[in-house]
Amino acid sequence: MLETIEVSRVKRFAANTAGRDFAVGDIHGHFTRLQVALDAAGFDPSVDRLFSVGDLVDRGPECEDVLEWMAKPWFHPVRGNHDDYVCRFDTCQIGNWMKNGGTWFVGLPLTEQQNYQVMFDELPIAIEVETAGGLIGIVHADCVFGTWAELKAELESPETRKRLKLVHNTCMWSRSRVENRDMTPVSDMRAVVVGHTPLRQPMVLGNVHHIDTGGWMADGNGYFTLLNLATLECIPGTPLKLSPDWE
Repeated sequence: MLETIEVSRVKRFAANTAGRDFAVGDIHGHFTRLQVALDAAGFDPSVDRLFSVGDLVDRGPECEDVLEWMAKPWFHPVRGNHDDYVCRFDTCQIGNWMKNGGTWFVGLPLTEQQNYQVMFDELPIAIEVETAGGLIGIVHADCVFGTWAELKAELESPETRKRLKLVHNTCMWSRSRVENRDMTPVSDMRAVVVGHTPLRQPMVLGNVHHIDTGGWMADGNGYFTLLNLATLECIPGTPLKLSPDWE
């Protein structure tokens, strides 16, 4: 058993009895657009909460605004694969990161880069939220296990560092559910919410809700989807129950 892992990578939130809980897809440095979507939904920061599937930075023009958003008491993100680049900025494949929107980071002073690294390293890999209808899980890309309990065990009690890294990467990078049109539910959860794979509209596979609808896209063809965790209804629109024929 790996003894040195002390920080829990799964964060749990009690039910929100005062307001509403929403989840949002990948943000990628477009916080102004996100705020517009929140305003349209009547989001009330005094009682509502926003859970993010991660990918807070890269690609967009407002990546440095992430520090302001992470300080908001109602904003709760998991770590996405782009956020993980920040955690590994001194060891990652820098060329691949730069091709995928990381250029905002390289010009920062080293002390600022290290500050981002520390803050992003504290982001959980998974979040679970209690609702009146049951427990909802949030990860960036997918839960590839049959139960959420298995995922938690792998994250919180890993047998080796190599195994932990593998599970981390799967949570942040996997597209197997979408690619295989896998309808297998995560059986011990009401729902699991993910992003990572941009879609024309939100989609449900089994009980896994894919909500990255490209609000960050430079061509303006995407939009931010907000998923109400109490009702599992999307703002705007209704999710497809099966995968669309997208390219």
